Amino acid sequence: MVLSLLMLCLCLAGLVKTLQSILLGPVAGALKKHINSDLPYPFKWLTGYVFMAIGVVFTFLLQSSSVFTSTLTPLVGLGVISIDRMYPLTLGSNIGTTTTAMLAALASSSDARTTTIQIAVCHLLFNIFGIILFYPIPFMRKIPIAGAKMLGNTTAKYRWFAAVYLLIVFLFLPTLLLGLSLLSSVVFYIFLGLVLLIFLSVVSLNLLQKYQKHRLPLKFQTWNFLPEFLRSLKPYDRLITSCCARCTCCKCGAKPVEDVSVSYGHK
Repeated sequence: MVLSLLMLCLCLAGLVKTLQSILLGPVAGALKKHINSDLPYPFKWLTGYVFMAIGVVFTFLLQSSSVFTSTLTPLVGLGVISIDRMYPLTLGSNIGTTTTAMLAALASSSDARTTTIQIAVCHLLFNIFGIILFYPIPFMRKIPIAGAKMLGNTTAKYRWFAAVYLLIVFLFLPTLLLGLSLLSSVVFYIFLGLVLLIFLSVVSLNLLQKYQKHRLPLKFQTWNFLPEFLRSLKPYDRLITSCCARCTCCKCGAKPVEDVSVSYGHK
């Protein structure tokens, strides 16, 4: 398993390097012109859905959404594909990857086929309802795109952030929520309520600071009333940089980095 994961990472790294060397000059310009262009009027509003269908087809042919999105990611980094165009392609890839589970369910034994098909359909419906929630309404599209840009900008300044983000979101938080749900449903809902309250408070204060700053008390017009470790990644960066500086094989702390604040507009 470890060897397979290592080979997958090496293949993806090789794929990225190959794309970076190929997609330069006139090739990149031609791709950028055609991929990022919209359909002619009056079908302009269908452009995103067409690219979503392309994502479904290509992922079905590759039988891997990871390979499809990993191929497109360096193209976004090179500026060949805009992040707004990448969004529907990724959504289509999420639909296309459900075909693998569906095919596996259809190939299962007759006594387990009903259960496996139900699970595969749940997977499909989960992705479809996610698309219905976040794509048809133009305003809702801005939420994941803004989040992706924020995470990308943060990772560009703090390279360690990507690894920490993956560990927290895909390992620590699921384990914590599972443990709380097994411990007590009351504790679980109290924890979710506190998280929701903190989230709404942060969003509300950010909006007030951006649009109604003059109505707020002077203390709350910026995030400086909080300790630095609660409003900035800079203390964590200093800690990690100092640890990396002690390692002779690591040069993580060679360059100073800018501060990233909790608020989009207040650093």
